[in-house]
Parts: sequence; C-alpha cells; structure tokens
Amino acid sequence: MKAIIVCTSVSHGNTKRIADAMGQVLEAPVVAPEEVDMAELAACDLVGFGSGIFLQKVHPRLSEFVQSLPKGDGRRAFVFATSGLPELPFRPFTRPLVRDLRQKGFEVDDVFSCRARDTWLPFKLVGGINNGRPNGTDLAAARTFAEGLRARIGTAS
Repeated sequence: MKAIIVCTSVSHGNTKRIADAMGQVLEAPVVAPEEVDMAELAACDLVGFGSGIFLQKVHPRLSEFVQSLPKGDGRRAFVFATSGLPELPFRPFTRPLVRDLRQKGFEVDDVFSCRARDTWLPFKLVGGINNGRPNGTDLAAARTFAEGLRARIGTAS
C-alpha cells in the first residue's frame, strides 16, 4: 500500500506531530499542500488530509488544495485534525473537508482528531490551553488509528 499525508500545521507544530506519527506507521511522507507532487498523489492507494482547526474550520491552505484537486477515481482517504476545543457534535469541524473530498471522488474511510495546544485569543491571555498536547497518549492514539487504516486498506488494495 502506497500512502501520502498532506498536512497544514502552522501554529505550534501540533498537527505535524500527529501526521508524523501516522506517517511512520503508514510509511508515508508528510507534505504541505504546496509540496505535493500530483503524480505521486495519483499513484497512492491512501491519502491523509490533516489540519489544525482555526475558528472551527480547517486551515484555508488545505481547503483550497482540496478544492483544486481533479475529480478522483474512488481513491481512499482519511481526515485528521488537532484543535484546542473539542469537535461539536452538531457541527463537526471535519465534516466540510470530508464532504469536499467525497465530492472530489475520494472514499473517506475514517476521521481522527485530538486536542492540542491552543494560544488563539482569548486563550493567549492565560498562556494557552491544552499545553503539552498532543502528548504521548495522543501520539499513541494516532499510531493506533493509522494501524487500523493500514489493516483495512492494506488488505483491500
């Protein structure tokens, strides 16, 4: 199984740490949207898309990248995010990205999210929230998530 992870991580490197943990399990390079080799992406069996969450949305660079992708052929994908606040059940911040990927022809297999350090105002005034996250438990959960993907997707390809 060939995989790649497209990741936007801009504030504290939280999302990149999660992407790297998943990438080790999947033996997948982690690249920013502007670094993606479209031929390499097209050759992958599985593509991960991840971002930190800003105002309950994925980073615009990742959203714009997904919007620019050509219509796919049912390639498998997963979505992941890091956020200072939990995902709201009535408005999950990963839902729009999953919808956009499905409209592009991707089959989205699963979604992963975890809490992470957040220093956006007003949290900056108190030194941030979730300091020390993602932690070892979060990284282990990301690896377990990736192992599950590898087991499911690796046998299907």
